[in-house]
Amino acid sequence: MGKHIVSVLVENQAGVLSKVSGLFSRRGFNIDSLAVGETENPEFSRITIVVDSDIRTVDQVVKQLSKLIQVKIVKLLDSDENVSRELALIKVKASPKNRSEIIEIVDIFRAKIIDVSKEALTVEITGTSSKVEALLNMLKEFEMIEIARTGIIALDRGAENISDSKR
Repeated sequence: MGKHIVSVLVENQAGVLSKVSGLFSRRGFNIDSLAVGETENPEFSRITIVVDSDIRTVDQVVKQLSKLIQVKIVKLLDSDENVSRELALIKVKASPKNRSEIIEIVDIFRAKIIDVSKEALTVEITGTSSKVEALLNMLKEFEMIEIARTGIIALDRGAENISDSKR
């Protein structure tokens, strides 16, 4: 078992995400994260899916995804050959007493304070999932009011485009 990132280039049309995610659910997969966005070509979207499973089972799902008509390319990203990031927004209860301590922690992680109120600070962090987790662990001693995470997005390293891959 391990985390695997599957990058799927699909036609940018209604219902495709449902078909792709449905394939995972029918096989009993729990998707750890799923992110979708338009690519450099507005006719296509990229779906980035992170699953925790053995490689053999993931390979089977990749083959099944390749058979869907709206799927142009499916690629299992090699963990050493990709760049991945996650975005998180974290709302933390902040009093005048602990506000400066929270700001120091946020600065150490090169995160940003994007909203300030009398009772709370909203923090934005972008980075690897481990960086996001580390900041969340540091902020545990303060009351976290709300957290929103995008899930992982990833691309292969180098100049190759996923559309250069074989289907």
